[in-house]
Amino acid sequence: MDYQKIIDKYYPEDNKLKQILLVHSRKVADKALQIVDNHLELNADRQFVEEAAMLHDLGIFRTNADGIFCFGDKPYICHGTIGAEILREEGFERHALVCERHTGAGLSLNDIISQNLPVPHRDMLPVSIEEQIICFADKFFSKTHPEREKDVEHALRSIAKFGEEGALRFHKWMEMFL
Repeated sequence: MDYQKIIDKYYPEDNKLKQILLVHSRKVADKALQIVDNHLELNADRQFVEEAAMLHDLGIFRTNADGIFCFGDKPYICHGTIGAEILREEGFERHALVCERHTGAGLSLNDIISQNLPVPHRDMLPVSIEEQIICFADKFFSKTHPEREKDVEHALRSIAKFGEEGALRFHKWMEMFL
């Protein structure tokens, strides 16, 4: 799969949004690949991790987050399910699952209902080891400062807002991946 062709299809202009997406996605991919390389016992699919990490935020352009040059009409929290829809249309179901399962440390049906989140009412939790690695790596990079890696404390704080379940998953991943 040529992930760059898919990115170029949905981000045809070389503008600030595309640059933010590319820098953020590359940082996430590099961190995820470092985890794969440091933990061969996990038997993660390295090529898939790189592809899916580069595509995990594909749906941001349809959201409204003007701080990162997104001028769509959907709430930002919907970017994962939007990206998943796009990748399913492109025929990449496995990559689509990474998109919809990477928000926070994944979103449980309970989180979605209790927080009244505007996403489909179903569990969207990382299942495969590849999904978990990408979700974990993503928490270390924001799109507002994509060049800077957060420390563990800041990464944990960024997911705590999605509920205690996510923080517990993040702690488990710290034990597995660091």
